[in-house]
Amino acid sequence: MRRTVAGLAVVLQLGLAGSVLAHPAHSAEVLWDRYGVPHVYAKTTADLFYGFGWAQIKSHGELMLKLYAEGRGKAAEYYGASELAGDRWMAINDVSDRSRAWLAAQTPEFRADLEAFADGMNAYAKAHPEALSAKARQVAPITGLDVVSYAHRLFQYVYLAPQAVAGRLPPDTVGASGAQRDDNGSNGWAIAPSRSASGKTMMLMNPHLPWGPSWATYYEAQLIAPGVNLYGATQVGLPVLRFVFSDQLGITNTVDNTNGVTFYKITPAPSGYMFDGKVLPFKTRQVVLKVLRPDGGFDTETVQVRSTVQGPVVGERGGAPIAMRVAGLDRPHALEQYWKMETAPDFAHYQAALRMMQVPTFNIIYGDKDGHIEYLFNGLVPRHAFGDLKYWKSTVPGDTSKTLWTGYLSYDELPKAIDPPGGVVQNSNDPPWETAFPSIIEPAPYKAYISRDALEVRMERGLQLLKEPARISFDQLLQKRWSTYMLAADRLLPDLGAAVRASNDDLAKHAMDVLDKWDRTADADSRGALLFTTWMDKLKQPDGVTNAGWRVAYDLHDPFSTPRGLADPLAGVQALDVAAKELLATQGALDAPWSKQMRLIWGGRNLPASGASGRYGVINVIDYGPAKDGVRTASFGATYVAVVSFDTPAKAKVLMSYGESSQPGSAHAGDQLPLLAQKQMRDAWRTRADIEANLESRDVF
Repeated sequence: MRRTVAGLAVVLQLGLAGSVLAHPAHSAEVLWDRYGVPHVYAKTTADLFYGFGWAQIKSHGELMLKLYAEGRGKAAEYYGASELAGDRWMAINDVSDRSRAWLAAQTPEFRADLEAFADGMNAYAKAHPEALSAKARQVAPITGLDVVSYAHRLFQYVYLAPQAVAGRLPPDTVGASGAQRDDNGSNGWAIAPSRSASGKTMMLMNPHLPWGPSWATYYEAQLIAPGVNLYGATQVGLPVLRFVFSDQLGITNTVDNTNGVTFYKITPAPSGYMFDGKVLPFKTRQVVLKVLRPDGGFDTETVQVRSTVQGPVVGERGGAPIAMRVAGLDRPHALEQYWKMETAPDFAHYQAALRMMQVPTFNIIYGDKDGHIEYLFNGLVPRHAFGDLKYWKSTVPGDTSKTLWTGYLSYDELPKAIDPPGGVVQNSNDPPWETAFPSIIEPAPYKAYISRDALEVRMERGLQLLKEPARISFDQLLQKRWSTYMLAADRLLPDLGAAVRASNDDLAKHAMDVLDKWDRTADADSRGALLFTTWMDKLKQPDGVTNAGWRVAYDLHDPFSTPRGLADPLAGVQALDVAAKELLATQGALDAPWSKQMRLIWGGRNLPASGASGRYGVINVIDYGPAKDGVRTASFGATYVAVVSFDTPAKAKVLMSYGESSQPGSAHAGDQLPLLAQKQMRDAWRTRADIEANLESRDVF
C-alpha cells in the first residue's frame, strides 16, 4: 500500500514563507521555529508520520535521498562507482529481499504509518523539485519498503556489521579478553527523584557520532497528535525518534558493542563445504548492479554470492571461506518497538515494549515522571553454550553445529538496573557493570558475551560527577554535561611528574612546569591541554580500552581511583619530550590555548572549541580531524544534547550542535554552533504559544 499525492500545489504564500497545499491525502501542520526545528501537528498517527516525512526531506533532502539509495543497494546506479562497495555489501547480505519480507511482516497499522512517512517525503519532492538536485530527484519516489530497507541497513549493516568488516576479518584468535570499543558513542544519564533537588526525575541525552552529512546525522523534531507529544531527535531517514521525551517519559541510547556478529571458518569440500561430518552445497545467487558512468551511461557488475548455513561468505583466509552470521535478521519490528517505547503510557507498558526484543543493539536508558529509571544492556545477544568473549570474537570453526547459534538472551537475562538504591543510572559506552554504582552487576555470568574491562575513564568521570551532591539540581546537571575536565590527567600526571623530575631532560621539565600549572580542562582558553593530549597521543598507552599500559589496573570495585599510573615512566618522559618539540614547532609555545588549534568550523563559521575526546576522561566529548595548517576541526562528538526534568509539564534544554539542515544554502546549517562555542543550550519550545512566539514559517497540508 502506497499513498500517492497528486496535484499538490502551493496555493497560498503565508507571510512567514509557509504554504497551504491543496487537496492532500493527509492533513497536518508543521510550525518551523527560528532554529529550523519542525513542530508537527496532526489529527491521526498516519498524518503525523506524513508531516514528519515532509519535514525531514525539507531539511535534509539531498542527504535523505542518498541514504535511501544506499538502503536500496542501488547508490551506484544514481551516484556512480564511488558507491559500488556499499551496494556490493547490501547485495551480499540480501538486504533488499529480506526487507520486502520485513515490510510484509509489519502490522497493518504501523505499515500504514511507514507508507505515510514515505508519502510525506514524496509530496515535498513533488511540490518543491527546485529544492533537490536532479541526481537526488532520480531516487524518488520513496516507499515504505525504502524506509524499512534503510533502517535494516543502518541497524544491522552500519552499526553491527559495517561493510569495512569484510576488510578486517578477525584472526583465528583475539586478545586476552576480547575487549573492544567503538568510536561511535554517547553519554546517557537518568537521575531518580531521590537524587534530584526538585524531587523530579532528570535525564541527560547526549549521543556522540561523526559530524558531516551521513548516516550519523541527527534531526530534532516535535511530534504532536491525539495522545502523542514527543520531542527529541533521531538519525536522518528514520521515522521514529531514538532520543526522546514527553511529559510522561524519556529514552536515550548509547552504543553498547553488542557482540552480534560471528565469523566462521568454513572447511571446503568437493561440491560444497563440511558441516557435522557431511558435505553441504553452497547456496548461490547473483545480483546485477548498475553503475552510473561519468558520461551518463551505465555499466553493470554481477555480484556472485555464496552462502552457508551460517550466512553469506564475506571473505577468505588461507584458502578457506569466511562466513558471517548477523543478529536480528529474524526481527523485523525494531521501528515499531521504538514507537511503542516512546508512546508508552507508563513504565509497565514501556517494559512490555522492551520485551519485544527487536532492536538489535544499543544500551537503552529510561526515566519517567513517576520516578522510575532503568538501564538496559539492550541487544540481540547470541546465546552461546560454551566459550568466552575472546573465543566468540575470533573466527570460530564453521564445520560444526556446536558453534551455530540460533537464539538470543531474553530480556530477563540481559544486564539491567531498575530503580537502583543509588538513584542514578549512567552509561558512556562502557560495559554495564557499574551503570548504577555502588550497585554492581557481576560480569561472571556474561563471560561469553560482554567484555569485563573495555572501559574509558570517561565513564569514571561520569560516576565522579554524579556522586556529588546528594541532590542534583537542573542547573547543576547542565554544568556537569559541559564538563571538560580531563580525568586521565589526574590518573597519569603524578607518575609523569615524578619521572620527569628524576630525569636529565630539561625540555621535559619545562613542559612539566606547564602541566603543573594547567587546570586540567579542555576549555577554549585552557593552557596545557594541547600539551597533555599531544603527550598522551605520543605515549599511545594507556590504550583507553583494556588494562594495558596502566601501572595499577582497573578494579571494578574501585572506579574512583583505578586505573592509574604509568606502567613505563621512562617512556612517558620520552613521549613528553617529543610532544613538547612538536608543540613548539606547530603552535610556537608549550602553553598555547586549546582553541588555537581546536576549532568549530561549520556553515561558514569558525569559532573556538571546548571539549575533547572521551579517551582523556572528558564528558563534553568533541573530537577533531587531522591537523591542517596547525588547525584541527571538530568532526565527532556532541551532536544532539538534551537535559530534561520531568516537571509538570516536562522542561528541557536542547542543542543540535551543527544545526538542523544539511541542505545547500540553508540558514540552519551551523546556526547553533555559537551556542556550542559558548557552552550554552536552548529552551525546548513545546507549547504552541512558545512556538508561535519563535516562529519562522509554517506549512499546512
